[in-house]
Amino acid sequence: MIKRGMKPGVWLILAAFVLMLAGCGSDSGSAADPKLADSGAAAETSNRETAQQVELTISAAASMTDALQEIQQAYEAEHANVKLNFNFGASGALQQQIEQGAPADLFLSAAVKNMKALEDKQLIDSSHEKDLLANELVAVVNAKKPAQVSGMEDLKGTGLKKIAIGIPESVPAGNYAKEALTNAKLWDTLQPKLVQAKDVRQVLQYVETGNADAGFVYKTDALTSNQVKVAFTVDPSAYTPIVYPVGVVKATKHSQEAVDLYEYLQTDSALDIFKKYGFSVPQQG
Repeated sequence: MIKRGMKPGVWLILAAFVLMLAGCGSDSGSAADPKLADSGAAAETSNRETAQQVELTISAAASMTDALQEIQQAYEAEHANVKLNFNFGASGALQQQIEQGAPADLFLSAAVKNMKALEDKQLIDSSHEKDLLANELVAVVNAKKPAQVSGMEDLKGTGLKKIAIGIPESVPAGNYAKEALTNAKLWDTLQPKLVQAKDVRQVLQYVETGNADAGFVYKTDALTSNQVKVAFTVDPSAYTPIVYPVGVVKATKHSQEAVDLYEYLQTDSALDIFKKYGFSVPQQG
């Protein structure tokens, strides 16, 4: 109804103005809503992806460094939600770390005894433990200034002042070397020449830099360096077979992802990478 005293034209102008304001408010709300919805959906997706991201810690023998770093690239490319963190070192030292509660999801040892020690203490999931790889023991010399060595007896020669080996108590390669030298009746004789290293990669470094004339390493380590050459392969019957077991640590907080990686390491694609670096698959049974 038009009020008395108000001209009809004025009333129509006011009514049109009110309708225009209502329309603007409606447009503003409808334009903002989709943006807010999109922003909320994006945040939800981001939060979900962050929540699904998993980091696995793998304690692994130092001799597996190169092969596992290549496997890491392949695995993370296929599993975008998983990041692999490696703790490389001597198997004995890694065993002690796990015993003392250091975080680890998988353990890859260069000796069965270190894995068994953890199994005996019920720290490894026995249903997810397997002998994965095999290796060989070799003696290496510096490639540029090679010592004249072609067999175990040559290690007694006066031309060799220092022979590097891993600490036998904690480094499996050092223990294998000690076994071989003992069987050759050379362990006591060579004591004055022996230089002990914290892991097999340090043995390799000693020979590369000339701080040792010769050293005992795995075949796989020798293949990673052009600064050393293999002087001779140690008779496999002179030491315990070199077997690398892999096992899931019971204390893992990511059991499914740890088992997935454990199973992946046994696939042909992973084993092919290991073989490229000189590892072999142990004989079963």
